[in-house]
Amino acid sequence: MTTCRVHRLAILIAVLTLSALLAAGCRPRPAAGPPPPPAAPGTLTVRGPALATAAQLTAWFNGRQPQPSGAYGATVAVATLTQYFVEEGNFEGIRGDVAFIQSILETGWFRFGGSVPGWKNNFAGIGATDSGGTPAAFPDARTGVRAQIQHLRAYADPAATSCTVPPLRFACVDPRFHLVSPKGKAPTWNQMGNGNWATSTTYAPRILQLYREMLTYNGIPAPF
Repeated sequence: MTTCRVHRLAILIAVLTLSALLAAGCRPRPAAGPPPPPAAPGTLTVRGPALATAAQLTAWFNGRQPQPSGAYGATVAVATLTQYFVEEGNFEGIRGDVAFIQSILETGWFRFGGSVPGWKNNFAGIGATDSGGTPAAFPDARTGVRAQIQHLRAYADPAATSCTVPPLRFACVDPRFHLVSPKGKAPTWNQMGNGNWATSTTYAPRILQLYREMLTYNGIPAPF
């Protein structure tokens, strides 16, 4: 067998193997950087796997009582939105289920009663500041979620030194990634607020309280 035929055969085998893996539901693992260091007791890392599925997040959101007043105003159904958060979080190694909880706090349960209307697909108040600012707008809900996840990675991962591929999985859509300095300055959700993402001193406790409530609703032990 000639060298060219050997090379063609090797390429064909590689293609068939990859096709078989994809058909079986296997996907290449995203490049989300090295794993975060273990969290101290009572804290929850920003980086890590989601503990709740999209379906569990949706069930809690729809079943929670009392429901806030006003109409749901996101551009996609909540079941679609939770799927985006879990998927995009997995791509970047960020806890997408907690990011969803963060978006609930930021948007007033997606009622969007503040300075950021629902059509902007901005679920984290990116660009909105205490003094006003210009809230970012994104072309669709997934892009808005992706920007939030990328921004969280800037806060949590010291290796995410630039909003590029790599270290990110996808092209940069976070317009304020460069403003987080130094990168990795808030590796736990407990450190959010007090100038990290928000100025409120109760920002982190409120996110963690809602997250614990969601976990309890779904029978998932809280890791903090």
